[in-house]
Amino acid sequence: MKLNLPLFFHHLKGRLRSVGLQFALAYGALFIGSALLFLSFVWWGTVGLIERQTERSITADAKVMLQTAKIKGHSGVVGLLNERLEQDVDDNALYLLVSPEGQWIAGNLLEWPQIIRKDGVWYSVPVKRVDLENMAKVKAFTMPDGDRLLIGRDMSGHTLLSHMLTEMLLWTFLMVSLLAIGGGWLTRRMLRRIIASISRTTQAITQGDMSRRLPVQGRDKEIDEVAHTINEMLDRTARLMDGVKQVSNSIAHDLRTPITRARTQLEDASANAETAEELRTAIDQTVRNLDHLTDVCAALLRIAQIEAGARRSAFAPFDFIIALRDVIELYEVAIEDQGLKLVHTLPESMPCFGDRAMYQQAIANLFDNAIKFSPPHATITITLTTLPPRPNTNGHATMRLTIQDEGPGMSQEDMERATERFFRAEHARHTPGSGLGLSLVQAIVQLHGGTLSLKAGNPGLVVTIENPLPLKSE
Repeated sequence: MKLNLPLFFHHLKGRLRSVGLQFALAYGALFIGSALLFLSFVWWGTVGLIERQTERSITADAKVMLQTAKIKGHSGVVGLLNERLEQDVDDNALYLLVSPEGQWIAGNLLEWPQIIRKDGVWYSVPVKRVDLENMAKVKAFTMPDGDRLLIGRDMSGHTLLSHMLTEMLLWTFLMVSLLAIGGGWLTRRMLRRIIASISRTTQAITQGDMSRRLPVQGRDKEIDEVAHTINEMLDRTARLMDGVKQVSNSIAHDLRTPITRARTQLEDASANAETAEELRTAIDQTVRNLDHLTDVCAALLRIAQIEAGARRSAFAPFDFIIALRDVIELYEVAIEDQGLKLVHTLPESMPCFGDRAMYQQAIANLFDNAIKFSPPHATITITLTTLPPRPNTNGHATMRLTIQDEGPGMSQEDMERATERFFRAEHARHTPGSGLGLSLVQAIVQLHGGTLSLKAGNPGLVVTIENPLPLKSE
């Protein structure tokens, strides 16, 4: 069977693009590289240490021999050499003293090795002693009287140890490589299992099953954290999609009514109007209905822009007290006309950072609701305080704005849905409005990093906005 090399390399290239395989190969390469480096250090530290100790021993021995030759002459060197051979219990010391002509004088070597020609150079040569020939590490020296001295050590034990250690390290490297391959395989399998789980979940979601979630095993903290994060993202996506569905249904329901009403009025005017005045009245009423429709669309567009963060470019430092007083001054006449009383407790100033006009619109929406639902002679209370920094606010103090009315309030179920687009409580269905006011307030507050909360005031409703304030150094 002929191997198709281009197809083989194309297939291999495709396999190498696998993240799991790349991760496993990187793990195995790092593991094997680390083991190789460690084993090399062990080999160098063991075999190299013995060789360096041998060289130091020969150098020290030669130094003593040269000093003896200077003090005691030729006979002293011969005596010391014979004494060293008698004390050599391990039988690994090598000595040879020859005359300048190469004649044997003393030592346990039979002849001078032909390869050794220079003094002071390390040689690894085979040497013959009686009936043995072993590798030895030797060094030659010239004595003061012209004799030549060869000092060395039999390296047969060192060679045997080196071979044993090398073989052991090779087997160790083989086992480490097998462990690295096995570990890489297990790592790749685990990674593929995680990726396969994510893939199955995402495929099910793309096919419309928004209830699928990644399994949380409870055995691996990091993997479980990833699963929790992805599941939270999926939960938020599902909530957003549900919100989109609800908004779509609400838009279809709330916009159909003014459109149908306008169409009916125009049809009725076309069929029954007898004078130009009646026709003009019908047209004016239709225009008002369409204006309401335009306002609803503009409010939806503004909420979408705010939630997308498109208005952050207008953020700047401003005094929240001045902005709040401007809104209060704007609504004082309407409050008096409704027979209401406004009570407020405000500090002299409160530096803030954000979009001043946007925040004023949010406060104006809350004033509209408070005035709309408050009975005559009721009191609207505004309170603005500063809360000290909390543990999770990075040293930022918090502004708390509270607006309380004395109207009918809301049930707990209505308060939980109050910020949904087009939602209107039962008692508010017959009052003017589109159900987008609190949705707009919620979007503005969240854009500024704050929170909006509602609670019963007994009587009335208490709306609270909390927003982090900038640090003094900012």
